[in-house]
Amino acid sequence: MSSTELPETRIAATVAPRVSTVRVAEGERLRTVALPGLTLSVRARPGERPGLPPALYVHGLGGSSQNWSALMPPLADLVDGEAVDLPGFGDSAPPDDGDYSVTGHARAVIRLLDAADRGPVHLIGNSLGGAVATRVAAVRPDLVRTLTLVSPALPELRAQRGAWPTGLLALPGVASLFSRLTRDWTAEQRVRGVMSLCYGDPGRVTDEGFRNAVEEMERRLALPYFWDAMARSARGIVDAYTLGGQHNLWRQAERVLAPTLLVYGGRDRLVSHRMARKAATAFRDSRLLTLPDAGHVAMMEYPETVAKAVRELIDDNGGS
Repeated sequence: MSSTELPETRIAATVAPRVSTVRVAEGERLRTVALPGLTLSVRARPGERPGLPPALYVHGLGGSSQNWSALMPPLADLVDGEAVDLPGFGDSAPPDDGDYSVTGHARAVIRLLDAADRGPVHLIGNSLGGAVATRVAAVRPDLVRTLTLVSPALPELRAQRGAWPTGLLALPGVASLFSRLTRDWTAEQRVRGVMSLCYGDPGRVTDEGFRNAVEEMERRLALPYFWDAMARSARGIVDAYTLGGQHNLWRQAERVLAPTLLVYGGRDRLVSHRMARKAATAFRDSRLLTLPDAGHVAMMEYPETVAKAVRELIDDNGGS
């Protein structure tokens, strides 16, 4: 039993709590993929014409496929895009085996791609999703055409101060304690806290974007497995940082064959922009985009700029 599979109470994937429906932007559609022991929600932004190469977007800790709704439209003429809700996040049910490790999430992505016979894809990940995408690209190079990593959660010797709460959340009992201590916090307060942590400039968020985020936060807090999924996934990140040998994420980065775009924000409070140079060295065929004013979610803050860099990566590597 790994440390990401502690003998705590698990919420079965069959639980169907009564919560509000997930927001779907114009031009998007949702579908559910049922796999043995796993049910995933997938948000699609179909390409503007038939035959475009597939892309898969993978969100970070506490996020969902909605994190890609700003980046998918400017790339819709280039790729047929899908964004997955990782197990226990967005509209995806918890995994039956309770495995929220980076490897468990990577396995879910691989199973999704294999089941749909959709690979190889242009794989794009943020934060935790960047670590997951790195692992997928390393162990299944046949599934990945190009790799784009936005502030990937790769091991740091000295973690950013803003990332300390994630480490604390990984400790047994902390998630339940925090949920009790903050039970009187409004969804608006929680969203403002998340945005101040994740955005280089929270003022870039529109009023509509803020309202949508509050609505989604209210929906998530009504899920009985919300804190469990957060705590176990945080524990999975911490565990991944301590793994050695061939399972070390930096070792796996060195094994990635796909052309790679690395995107780092100068105001990122969770993943230090100082890791950009190490990442550019580790990934053998890489290019680097540094956005001085961006935070942890550059694809949400500067979608057009990130889309331009992704477009150049794909075009420079055959466009398909």
